[in-house]
Amino acid sequence: MSLQALLAPHSVAVIGASDNADKIGGRPIRYLQEFGFQGRILPVNPGRSSVQGLPAWPSVSELPEVPEAAIIAVAGQAAVEAVEACAATGVKAAIIMASGFGETGPEGKAEEARLRQIAHRAGMRLVGPNSQGFANFGSGAILSFSTMFIEAPPRDGPVASIAQSGAMSVVPYGLLRERGIGVRHVHATGNDCDVTASEVALAVLEDPEVRLLLLYLETLEDPRTLARAAALGRERGVPIIALKSGRSEEGCRAASSHTGAIATADRVVDAFFEKHGILRADGVLDLVQAAELYLQGWKPRGRSLAVISNSGATCVLAADAAEREGLSMAKLSKATEARLRDILPSFATARNPIDITAALLTDSALFSRVLPVVGADPAVDLFMIGLPVSGRGYDYPRFAADTAAFLRQSGKPVVLAAPQPKVRAAFADLGVPVFATEDEAIAALAQFTRHLELLEACPGGEVIAPLGAGEKPTCFLNEDASLSLLEHHGLKSVPRRLCRSLEDVLAFRARIGEALVLKAASGALPHKSDHGLVRLNLRHPEEIRRAFTEIERRVRALGHPFEGVLAAAMASGERELVVGGRIDPIFGPVIMLGDGGLLVEAMPDTALLLPPFTEEEVRKALSRLRIAPLFAGVRGRPPLDAGAVAQAALAVAQALLAEEGWVRSIDVNPLLVSAEGALAVDGLVEILAEEFQGFPQPS
Repeated sequence: MSLQALLAPHSVAVIGASDNADKIGGRPIRYLQEFGFQGRILPVNPGRSSVQGLPAWPSVSELPEVPEAAIIAVAGQAAVEAVEACAATGVKAAIIMASGFGETGPEGKAEEARLRQIAHRAGMRLVGPNSQGFANFGSGAILSFSTMFIEAPPRDGPVASIAQSGAMSVVPYGLLRERGIGVRHVHATGNDCDVTASEVALAVLEDPEVRLLLLYLETLEDPRTLARAAALGRERGVPIIALKSGRSEEGCRAASSHTGAIATADRVVDAFFEKHGILRADGVLDLVQAAELYLQGWKPRGRSLAVISNSGATCVLAADAAEREGLSMAKLSKATEARLRDILPSFATARNPIDITAALLTDSALFSRVLPVVGADPAVDLFMIGLPVSGRGYDYPRFAADTAAFLRQSGKPVVLAAPQPKVRAAFADLGVPVFATEDEAIAALAQFTRHLELLEACPGGEVIAPLGAGEKPTCFLNEDASLSLLEHHGLKSVPRRLCRSLEDVLAFRARIGEALVLKAASGALPHKSDHGLVRLNLRHPEEIRRAFTEIERRVRALGHPFEGVLAAAMASGERELVVGGRIDPIFGPVIMLGDGGLLVEAMPDTALLLPPFTEEEVRKALSRLRIAPLFAGVRGRPPLDAGAVAQAALAVAQALLAEEGWVRSIDVNPLLVSAEGALAVDGLVEILAEEFQGFPQPS
């Protein structure tokens, strides 16, 4: 069902309506009347005949018309009864402001489920419980009790702020209003009992006036809808910035595999956001710091920065900040530098960063001459103007006018860093984004350009729903069975044989004529090297016999039946990598790849990908690793075969996707990689214990 009943209702009932405009049941009525709502307001209060000058009714059933939306501003059992009354009356959507439901524990969650069931049977949608409400300043539908709308008077604008937290829906609003930016949508979904923050994001992105969407999420239970919202945002050119709290490892599923240990819930969120072009904010400042830049509609070609200031110190500090933030200082052409030397005094600096010195005090036209020259240089993508010294005696209104004219003419991002509010105001009034310090200005430029690059590169795509297994018990296939399963899906692995006796091992050695590796063959011991159950480079019958005997002894000492050993050819390669995958309960299949070996968890250098993905996407993921130079060749060593690694990752993804949910995680570590290809040396597949009926044999 459309959420228009919440965003632009024709009529609103306020259940628990109060004559006191500072109470939860009074604020929405005040706001609806003050902020331009054109629909009908229907207060419900059994103890009053009028509320804030409006007629009031004792119950929902006695209202003169069926309200399209309802605000439930009563608590406890009264809130439950209000939901039942709204459902019975035919209300399309209701906002439950009361707390004390799902956030209190299992009983509260059960009550939320009951309310959702009541609502859905009647075709009604619920927001909350524990919601501060919705506010659409485009329609005047302010169904909220937030104090922020009193402290920071609203102005309609191109930004939307959506949060599961009431406070975090209005904090960005307040910060943006302080900077003179208008905000249209401010919505808090609370417990997401029914309507999710992702659904609201999708609905808001259908508003043609929205040009920037800010999200605050504590949980992300509806990634499929958020992926649809992100796709709509990309289609419309509306960037999405999300602050997802809870980066700690607490609460992640304990994992017996490297993949499970490394592909934590928070890292999967990172991979999801990257896949869909959503910039992940590290804090509230990241949500708003570059807002003015997004709203300009700029499309810079790259990250090359030119800095122009009347202070040498600012020039140096800006260059330091640029390096810290991943921007490069543009290298101006010799022709550009020559033209600048003709304009600037002899003691000024014509190289980037450009120090125009205190000459600005006596020559107010310097910006009008310098900016077009630098702007014409194709090496420059971004501009920062630093005015640490200005104010009285300086014609800063002229500086602002010249900068604004250049901004419009060039179409390139230009920001100002100036500590004096009156100087910043002169520039801001003409549409130039302003910041107090060069650090803030350059951080905003860096975020903005990084996000545009992310949007340009993101593949998007549907989210593959997780094949649910709940808390069903799992077990591991032994290594031979694991590798056989993966070979079936296209993974290349080392020649091997499952041997039940020493004679079997010696026969295999005679057949391949190469050095052997012996490993315990037991699904009960997934990490064999931790228990001394791996022996390498065995060539002679006597050392093979000793290794076989010692592995058998150790397995029995650990309390497990001896099932034999896996004998494999001793393989070699340039580098040990890891490729793995697991089924995330929210996001579905997740693939991990990166540097491998025994220390993969202690010193992780890995990337995550969400299927479906292409070989090119795997190559991009490899390029972001610390070991990325190895794929180009280092110090005379041959380049690693990135294509073979990509094929291994695709094979692991296929194994997760094709087995109808009974494969839960996969580890291939090490994957030996050379210039000629990649070979799986060890594999571990975790399955649902009760559903395993055998695995496909290699064709």
